Amino acid sequence: MKTVTFSRIDKAKFFRTLNKRVNSYFKENNLKKTGNWKLYIKAIIMFALYLVPFVLILTISMPNWLQLLLVVIIGVGMAGVGMNVMHDSNHESFSSKKWVNKLMGSSLYLLAGNVFNWKVQHNVLHHTFTNIKDHDEDMDAGRIIRFSKHAKWRRIHVLQKYYSILLYGLLTINWAITTDFKQLHGYLKRKLYQGKAPNPAKEWTKLIIAKIVYYAIWIVLPLTVLNIVWWKVLIGFFVMHYVAGMILSLIFQLAHIVPNTETPLPDKEGNIEHTWAVHQLYTTSNFAPTNWFINFYTGGLNYQVEHHIFPHISHIHYKKLAKIVKKTAKEFNLPYNEYQSTRKAIIEHFRHIGSLGEKPQMA
Repeated sequence: MKTVTFSRIDKAKFFRTLNKRVNSYFKENNLKKTGNWKLYIKAIIMFALYLVPFVLILTISMPNWLQLLLVVIIGVGMAGVGMNVMHDSNHESFSSKKWVNKLMGSSLYLLAGNVFNWKVQHNVLHHTFTNIKDHDEDMDAGRIIRFSKHAKWRRIHVLQKYYSILLYGLLTINWAITTDFKQLHGYLKRKLYQGKAPNPAKEWTKLIIAKIVYYAIWIVLPLTVLNIVWWKVLIGFFVMHYVAGMILSLIFQLAHIVPNTETPLPDKEGNIEHTWAVHQLYTTSNFAPTNWFINFYTGGLNYQVEHHIFPHISHIHYKKLAKIVKKTAKEFNLPYNEYQSTRKAIIEHFRHIGSLGEKPQMA
């Protein structure tokens, strides 16, 4: 795979100006760039949404319909933990203390994921090579969905605007079953990692033990404690993951797979036209900036522009930073992509998916 290099020439000095203004904001307001008590309270709420319904299912006799409702709530909480706790922690912005970030980042194991893999795919590949085909793995949905005009078109893509939504919910269950094993093998082979070089034996051991413990909690425990028939447990497990996967997938799509974002390719020498920071402006979009609930529940991921430029700053600051970023981008005549509502972003996403599904010469 060819190395990608971003331009080092920022003639207008956009990022230098923006970074200075953001640093001044934190200094003038005597604020830390990491989380605060508001984030910690929210973390408790998200963990409660995720774990309390499970405890209730295990300890209280209830009708099947109520169990199913609680399973849906577990899925909502699962996504909430991922977006509000795990995400900030593995960007080292949840707390100023490293051990707290490491502990809270390990919540990913409770979500069926793997910390090593996530940091490579998300922190290294996605945040560095945003929307660049063959480098940002979040752009790769295999043969079934075409996320970029640069991806090979297949006849089935004509229907992707109809079936893509059905596949989005499979995200986290794929983590649990196959994705983590494939990724760990691939990343170790390609020597991809964040931080110091990993010990392969240690990473494989952690992965296998984490999977065993995860399945023991979410499948073996309900089977033994409740003595429920196996297929009901598997249905509950699938519904939980499908709800979480749907939420997490849609949040990503609304930030990157929409008409107002670009999917640039490097030139023959592997060079990208813009600097890294400017590249983020062209490839990322915000949505629902004034919606309190969306901002609260998604962990500020509706402010993806701010998150991509300042990934090591906690999401609780994004709403304030957005004013600075938007103003600076405008001054430098650079794009600042955003949709005013989640509904508008969803409509535009599926419209975009539909256009990408058309046969290229007919588009």
